[in-house]
Amino acid sequence: MILRPALILVLVLQPAASCCQTAPGAIPAGTPLALMTDQNYPMRAGAVIRAHLLYPIYADNQLLLPKGTIVTGNVVSLHPNRSRRINAMLGGDFTPFRIPDVHFTQLVLAGGAAVPLSSALATNGTPIYRAVSPPPSKGGILRQEFNSGLTAVRGDVSAFTAPGKLDRLLQWFYGRIPYHPQRIEKGTSWTVETTAALDMPAQPAAPPAAPGPPPRKTRFWELPSSPAQSPSSDTGAWIVQADLAAELSSETSRTGQPIRAVVAEPIFNPDHTIAVPQGATLVGAVTKAKPARHFGRTGVLSFSFKQLILPNAETQTVETRLTGADTAADIVLSSEGQAKAKPQDKIAIPLFLAVLAGRPLDQDCGHRGGCSSTNGKNSLGGAAGLGLVGTVVSLAGGSANVAAGIGYYGAARAVYARWIARGQKIDFAKDTRIVVETTPRRAAPIKPNTPPTP
Repeated sequence: MILRPALILVLVLQPAASCCQTAPGAIPAGTPLALMTDQNYPMRAGAVIRAHLLYPIYADNQLLLPKGTIVTGNVVSLHPNRSRRINAMLGGDFTPFRIPDVHFTQLVLAGGAAVPLSSALATNGTPIYRAVSPPPSKGGILRQEFNSGLTAVRGDVSAFTAPGKLDRLLQWFYGRIPYHPQRIEKGTSWTVETTAALDMPAQPAAPPAAPGPPPRKTRFWELPSSPAQSPSSDTGAWIVQADLAAELSSETSRTGQPIRAVVAEPIFNPDHTIAVPQGATLVGAVTKAKPARHFGRTGVLSFSFKQLILPNAETQTVETRLTGADTAADIVLSSEGQAKAKPQDKIAIPLFLAVLAGRPLDQDCGHRGGCSSTNGKNSLGGAAGLGLVGTVVSLAGGSANVAAGIGYYGAARAVYARWIARGQKIDFAKDTRIVVETTPRRAAPIKPNTPPTP
């Protein structure tokens, strides 16, 4: 009789404990893992890399790996980045830029347990961010062009005001010298696929996120911050997180090309039944693909989905709009879900370099015939064209014409890159995480293994 209250307490607490942990299960082979580094790492073979999961991992609609789970690995090899190296050499930077190949081999769970990970080699890591489509723009063509220019100016200002400006200043200084150390940048991301099934034990669920500070009103010169989570809808539409099944590119994709995406996280009905299971397939097509062209004309890419295939082969017709995607920092989404290049400032930077290039030709001679020293002006002209190499050459030669020529070379490179060269292409790699919003449902919620209500 004495033990009965303790027994009752154990029976009551057991369900509460079970709901505070993830269920055991197996993550199948071929599951994509999106990873991101939290700090800078040296660019050398053998360097240990520590990253975290950007998104939770589900299997059979059960959460097996929460968002933020630590994944460790190491750099196994380095290979040259030829295109970046050639472009840097034209600007006086002779750093042998390299691309690391990283092999992630271990998961570190919340309780500290380590689980071996078998994954494919991670290559071509790059910083990414979640691009979110803005609300529909108002106004005509002039208003849209004004907004585009304002976005470019805000991007220039953010380089001097956004967090991390001291580190950006240091990296800019490194870029002016002929040789500088290279690193794997904080925020570099890779998406790797598991090559063997992973048996995951039950583990404590992640604690709820602490409430952040209240949002600060954005000043007119600041870039609007993208929301951390995908947009939500109060109209009954689904917000679907999915992974692209194949790569898409403005250079190789064609209008009408069929595409697929696999639902990565289950969607629940208000009664907690599953509306869209993890593993369902979205089927659609490329609606517009235009390759990048010369004179700064960037590529354009848009796509949509028309069908949702559930695991039991039941097919539902849906209408979707791309509202978010993991992209490079210089790619944005329009209000219609079209991916395009971020507007660039094509005037301020070339004009600034042209002003610096012309400084050596300004002799500042007084009415008595004396001219001030031109060493400082020569160094400005050389730095504008070839960085530290241009500065040394300009000072050593002592000729204002040589210094101005080097400076105008740098201004010409800026004009060519922004006005004449081929524009930026739009790429979505395989397993890119996208967010699509369906149109409002006018029928009963879809439930797996249940035929739709006529």
